[in-house]
Amino acid sequence: MKLSIGRYRSVLMTQYAFLITDLLINTFCEYLRFESVILLVIFVIQDVCLIFSLIIVFLSFFSTYVFQAGLVGVLFNEFKTPIFVTITYICLSIGFHIWSLNVRWYDPVSFWWTDGLVALYVFQRSMSTLYYYYYKRTALQITNPKFYDDSSWIQGEWGR
Repeated sequence: MKLSIGRYRSVLMTQYAFLITDLLINTFCEYLRFESVILLVIFVIQDVCLIFSLIIVFLSFFSTYVFQAGLVGVLFNEFKTPIFVTITYICLSIGFHIWSLNVRWYDPVSFWWTDGLVALYVFQRSMSTLYYYYYKRTALQITNPKFYDDSSWIQGEWGR
């Protein structure tokens, strides 16, 4: 199955929209800290965008010739780091959202930062930079024509 330019453009723009949404929420969510319900809605939107972005990556994998030829292991070996980083980042984000909302729900303006929450916050934000890099790299790398055509590269992978 060939990757058409229109389909590629729409998938890539959707992926970039999810990345930008996540970046903006990570950047500006603390400005909404005075209303816990609004913050809950924003965090749910962020988590849904992260899950949808992972689904879009897997749908992109499923549409490749390599996947349809049964070489799932090749795709996994090629993209195992981005998959691991994405799943780790989703888990860290959900964990931070649950913990921070649980601590600040009834008194959002008091000092509620515990040592563990600060560590989780720093780790989650640090992992977000890796997530942005690997997700964008994967979105561009999956469009490589070697994944969509029967080529000598795939024949070599069959031989392994």
